[in-house]
Amino acid sequence: MSVATLPATTREIQLVSRPVGRPGPENFRLAESPLPELADGQIMVKNLFISVDPYMRGRMNDVKSYSAPFALGEALDGGAVGEVIASRSDAHQEGDVVVHSLGWREYAVLDAAAATPARTDLAPASAFLGALGMTGLTAYAGLLKVANFAPGDAVFVSGAAGAVGSLVGQIAKAMGASRVIGSAGSPAKVARLLELGYDAAFDYHDGPVREQLEKAAGSAGIDVYFDNVGGEHLEAALAVLNVGGRVAMCGAIAQYNSTEPTPAPRNLMQAIGKQLTLQGFLVGGQRQHAREFAEKMAGWLADGTVRYDETIVDGLENAPQAFMDLLDGANTGKMLVRL
Repeated sequence: MSVATLPATTREIQLVSRPVGRPGPENFRLAESPLPELADGQIMVKNLFISVDPYMRGRMNDVKSYSAPFALGEALDGGAVGEVIASRSDAHQEGDVVVHSLGWREYAVLDAAAATPARTDLAPASAFLGALGMTGLTAYAGLLKVANFAPGDAVFVSGAAGAVGSLVGQIAKAMGASRVIGSAGSPAKVARLLELGYDAAFDYHDGPVREQLEKAAGSAGIDVYFDNVGGEHLEAALAVLNVGGRVAMCGAIAQYNSTEPTPAPRNLMQAIGKQLTLQGFLVGGQRQHAREFAEKMAGWLADGTVRYDETIVDGLENAPQAFMDLLDGANTGKMLVRL
């Protein structure tokens, strides 16, 4: 694309105020900003899909954390996949499809080194924000490297119909789990988990999580808990975990919009007598497993061992609503915004 026809501006979603509790439309605005000219070693990308993820809620607070808070009055960022429309780098050519971290906008200018190729010969571009991207690596590394899953383990996954959870259960089955149990927030999601190969699933709205988990696990209990939710789910899992059980603490979406301290789990002392391991993790600390994961997942997707769901919202202007809906559990599988 000639310099004359390159866009000079981009539409983007900016954070204009920090949410207290649940985010609302007033916290965001659609704006237009100038694009910098391409420097040597840079590319311009036309985003095709952007990712909205639960961890972004924490970045909307002005607190010190593992990733910097979003700045007010500036575009948010996050995972995106798009087509290179201009390049001043040998690493990526015009027409290449790449994954990068300047989402929440239509066009992005970035260093070529900050983008990785999306192998669209293996899967559609959107999959590289989900099953073949950081979402998939989170599920794979969290289960196998953090929770040290072993064949024969019984596994419980909360938020199991979400982007990560739906993959965790399928990976566990592929690797020889004795039983995989999932919790989700609607009858339709429970039905979908059973279609994806979960041995048992329940709607956490139907009664106390502990009672439903005990019924699903039976006398065998569970050996691994993959925690996407925290709160009551974690408390229930601690009660049902076997001696030597492991917990991979990936997320706590039940608490992300809380304005008051959350009391659960109240039975943490069980971790002592049962000699449990509870380990929190971030996908950024698991990148050393990325190549192994990519090879495994590509094979599983190709032969149908693993399937993935996407909930797609069209239009950049609808990205804030998509994010708010994600926090309310409106998605099955990966929540994406298509531009």
